[in-house]
Amino acid sequence: MKKKNSDERIFGKNKILSTLIFEIIGKPPEYLIETLEDIIKQMNEEKGVKVINKKINEPVVMKENKEFYTTFAEVDLEVEEISQLAIIMFKYMPAHIEILEPETIELSNNGWTDILSELTRRLHGYDEIAKVMQIQNEQLQNKLKELLSKNSNSSPSLVVSPSLIPHKNEVKDKPSKDKKK
Repeated sequence: MKKKNSDERIFGKNKILSTLIFEIIGKPPEYLIETLEDIIKQMNEEKGVKVINKKINEPVVMKENKEFYTTFAEVDLEVEEISQLAIIMFKYMPAHIEILEPETIELSNNGWTDILSELTRRLHGYDEIAKVMQIQNEQLQNKLKELLSKNSNSSPSLVVSPSLIPHKNEVKDKPSKDKKK
């Protein structure tokens, strides 16, 4: 989206205008558009956040994997405080953020505290998830090793259906190469 000059301000006084880009991959293509619409609607319902403009592009087949589609949306947002933009960033994970206006943003120590506290809270949450996944991975690896060792310690066995075992009178000699017809 284009940046408006200060004479053509499209947002409220003392507000922060930014453009966010959201990328999405999946299938079917209709679901991608529906998902982006839902994300944009949820953002617009956040306290102190207003969606000014949105553009959702048509999904296209991925070059690397023809089973999936990809698309992106450009969203212009107006927020009251920079901390709200930081929360949007953590909550919705856009691929790109550009602050269009104002050129300079002053932030009090309370503002920094809010942003850094949110960052810390999110990082602790991700760290907890990573640790749980690491423990689960170790448990699965140990279980797999246990199962593999049980199978390797037992003698190999072959299960054959009795109907496949020929009876003595059904066994035929192979024709010899020496015999001529």
